[in-house]
Amino acid sequence: MSIYVDKDKCVACGMCVDACPLGFHFGSDGFAEGNLEIPQDIVDDVWQTIEDCPVGAICLK
Repeated sequence: MSIYVDKDKCVACGMCVDACPLGFHFGSDGFAEGNLEIPQDIVDDVWQTIEDCPVGAICLK
């Protein structure tokens, strides 16, 4: 699975990067980006971060 962050919705609040640093990072443009491959042991954390995103910008593909 890969994490996708919709940069048209993202407000760069950093919630996802703080909550799940193994799944997210800030890109050079200052917006959050999801890691392309996520370890199986953080999938629950990623799902929680998706639910907690204040603008609904995150999904798994």
